[in-house]
Amino acid sequence: MEERNQSGVSEFILLGLSDEPEQERILFFLFLFMYMVSGLGNLFIMLAICSDLRLRTPMYFFLINLSLVDICFTSTTVPKMLNNFISKNRTIPYAGCLTQAFFFLWFAGMDGVLLTTMAYDRYVAVCAPLHYNTIMTPKVCALLIGVSWFWACSNAVTHTILLTRLSFCGHSEIPHFFCDLSRLLKMACSDTFINELMIYTMGSLTTFLPLIGILISYFHIFMAILKISSVSGKQKAFSTCGSHLTVLCLFYGTVIAVYFSPTSTHTAQQDTAATVMYTVVTPMLNPFIYSLRNKDMKGALRMLITRKPRFTL
Repeated sequence: MEERNQSGVSEFILLGLSDEPEQERILFFLFLFMYMVSGLGNLFIMLAICSDLRLRTPMYFFLINLSLVDICFTSTTVPKMLNNFISKNRTIPYAGCLTQAFFFLWFAGMDGVLLTTMAYDRYVAVCAPLHYNTIMTPKVCALLIGVSWFWACSNAVTHTILLTRLSFCGHSEIPHFFCDLSRLLKMACSDTFINELMIYTMGSLTTFLPLIGILISYFHIFMAILKISSVSGKQKAFSTCGSHLTVLCLFYGTVIAVYFSPTSTHTAQQDTAATVMYTVVTPMLNPFIYSLRNKDMKGALRMLITRKPRFTL
């Protein structure tokens, strides 16, 4: 039996961020710079952790996964956007659009769940330091990562399968720089009730459950910090937590603003700007926020950069 594409279109057109040549040149170099900083920064973090035996702890194990996810996350959308700036060919095949939407949802979900896992790790380290090694065992860490990948993948598969049942009736222009789920639903000419229901149920669980876990973890962390007698110790702890919470607010604040607020309260340009924040800017900041403020991480990076290569025959 011959398979048919029920979408009504064979390809989509990504309108991107701008259609003015002068602005496109500026945006190309800007996003190329951010993509390179994000990719190299996260890659160096992974290499530094793997090369330093002192960093074989749960916190850095989670950080390796976060760096890997951030590289994949930005690579899902930015290369295609850069190619559109250069080639002026803004089309993307129907299958390619669904594939991009799947990986975007997968890695975005992983980012949120990993941030929650890292917050839980810090909660155990601060609030139960004597039991840290017995709670955060290698088996528990591997289980947390495995569940995170599986849950985020299940969420992405669900939304992608539901997209395949929609018809677009020739509407092929996407006012965005990638195949965003919310924009695709707005373009569909068939009933999207089930899709929207799954966004507000399964999508909400993927977004709000990790956020609740983060808030609970940091509440207990702050309560423990308040019990510290040293003023310098409190300031150092609050400074570190404040940096983490800044990235969390950037990521979750923009995601909620785009996907869970009434469409009448914001414009398409505001949605696009918010999306750039959590798809490009936040992954670029993560290596600095989570690693370069850490003495052990700085030392590992310094050793990695200054280490002389050894060649063996």
